[in-house]
Amino acid sequence: MAKRGGFPGGGMPGNMANLMKQAQKMQRQMEEQAKEMESKEFTATAGGGAVEVTISGKREVLKVKLDEEVVDPDDIEMLEDLIVAAVNEALRKVEEESGAAMSKLTGGMGGGIPGMF
Repeated sequence: MAKRGGFPGGGMPGNMANLMKQAQKMQRQMEEQAKEMESKEFTATAGGGAVEVTISGKREVLKVKLDEEVVDPDDIEMLEDLIVAAVNEALRKVEEESGAAMSKLTGGMGGGIPGMF
């Protein structure tokens, strides 16, 4: 009785083996890229430079720098808004660079394979 399914000889066909090797290589490259991103710092400003925020590639706030002129006890709300704006801009920079790096690695297929990225 003949076996159903599978491949002759029980091994993977050449194209499938090559595809697996490419996937493993891409996974290693993505891991290296993630490590590289974690070591980077991204800085953004708001209020014409009155507020400066630096975050890591891990998306952790590392530093907040404030000009004295923006620290007005009577207008805390403006300072809060400037800090939020600077943090959000720095996070956008991380996402932009991370997305560009992943697109370079995946050749633009990114989310084209469900559950892969």
